[in-house]
Amino acid sequence: MSLYEHVFLARQDISAQQVEALVQSFREILEGQGGSVGKTEYWGLKSLTYRIKKNRKAHYTLMNIDAPHQAVAELERQMRLSTDVIRFLTIRVDEHDAGPSAMMRRADRDEREGGRGDRDRGDRDRGDRGFGRGGGGGRREYRDRDRDFTPREAPAPVEVENAGGSEEVS
Repeated sequence: MSLYEHVFLARQDISAQQVEALVQSFREILEGQGGSVGKTEYWGLKSLTYRIKKNRKAHYTLMNIDAPHQAVAELERQMRLSTDVIRFLTIRVDEHDAGPSAMMRRADRDEREGGRGDRDRGDRDRGDRGFGRGGGGGRREYRDRDRDFTPREAPAPVEVENAGGSEEVS
């Protein structure tokens, strides 16, 4: 039998318990065809990058499958018929990971660090940006145009000849 990683996205308007019921029904399909499900991970309700079948969010679930190709083909056929599944992906792998998947490791890391919203932004180095928008900061001593440059010489007056005579223009 072959090893597969199978991820499916369920509609946003069903509950997590209904997603677990879907996983159980898919597990029964695989076991009826001679396969087995090693590990399942519920990744939660996450936002989609773009709308899929009028859904902006979806319940993500991973299943590690050890089954023959016919069982996986039947599972995919049942998922196409189900109105609760909006997208799925099955990948054949050489071996299953023993630990948690990358998505679960990321969620654990975020919980340990307090999530993304608890960052302390107060002592960040501001660099040369200043304090407000536009990068000027409003402090005159940092502006190039206010530096003490050597004074320029005044331009020499230019003589312009008119039909009525000559004039001096400065």
